[in-house]
Amino acid sequence: MHHCYFNGKILSAQETAIGITDLGLLRGYGLFDYFVTYNGKPFQWDWYWQRFENSAKFLRLPNPISKKEAYKVVNQLVKMSNLPNCGIRFVLTGGYADDSITMTKPNLFIISEDIHAVSPAEYENGIKVIGYEFVRDLPELKSTDYKHLMMLKSDIKAASASDVLFYKRGVVSELSRSNVFIFKGETLITPNKNILKGITRKTVLGIAKKNFKIEQRSLKINELVAADEVFTTSSTKKILPISRLDDHILGGGKMGNKTRFLLDEFNDLVKNW
Repeated sequence: MHHCYFNGKILSAQETAIGITDLGLLRGYGLFDYFVTYNGKPFQWDWYWQRFENSAKFLRLPNPISKKEAYKVVNQLVKMSNLPNCGIRFVLTGGYADDSITMTKPNLFIISEDIHAVSPAEYENGIKVIGYEFVRDLPELKSTDYKHLMMLKSDIKAASASDVLFYKRGVVSELSRSNVFIFKGETLITPNKNILKGITRKTVLGIAKKNFKIEQRSLKINELVAADEVFTTSSTKKILPISRLDDHILGGGKMGNKTRFLLDEFNDLVKNW
C-alpha cells in the first residue's frame, strides 16, 4: 500500500482527498516533481529539492515545508511502502480559493508510487516516438499542465509508439517527460533551450564528460534522424534508446554501443547509491 503526506498528515493514498475549490483543479495552478530511490535512498535528493524549490519560486507558490522536514517525510514514505525501491511525487498547488482565483494557502502532497520500469526488450530495441510540433509553456519547470500529452495518448497508441517528441520549426526540444540526446561520432549532443533540465540528464552529462565531447545546443530534427545513436533520459527510463521517429529508423534501430556504455556507467553509479 502506498501513502500520501498531505499538509502535515500521512494517510493511505486511497484515503487522501482534495477539495473541488483547489486552484490546481480550477486554474491549473500547480507544479510537481518526481524522483526514484535506489537501495531505499532518494536519488540525487539535493538536486531534486533545489529544482522543486526553484519551480515554486518561479510560480510564486509559497513552499510550506523545509528541506529537512521533506527529507524526513520522504524516508518515512519509502519505509511505509515496504518496497526495495519506489517513486516519490511532490505536488504543490495554489490551494483552496472560494472565489476560484485568490490563493491563500497552498496544498502540498508527497506521494509514494510504484516504479513503472522499462522492459529489457525496450532497452535492447529502443522505443518508437511520434513527432509533434509544440513547445511546452514554461518548460524550465515541472508544471502539472500535461494536456498536450493527454490529448495525444490515442495517437501514440495508434502508432504503436511509446511517447511523443516535441519540436518547433525543425528544432528538437524534448519528449513529453524526458530529455533527448544524440551521438554523432564521438560527440554527444543535447538540446539546451525550451527544455526541462532533467536531473537524469545532468547525471548523464557528468558521466559522459570523461569519455566524449559534449555539445549543449540547438538540435535540428534532421540531425536527429541522421544521428549514429539517439536516446532519452528520465528518472524511470534511465538511458533509453529511441529507435524510431514516425517512419524513420534511428541509430540502426537498436541500442548503440555508446548508449550502452553510458547505461552501464549509470547502472554502476546507482548500484552503490
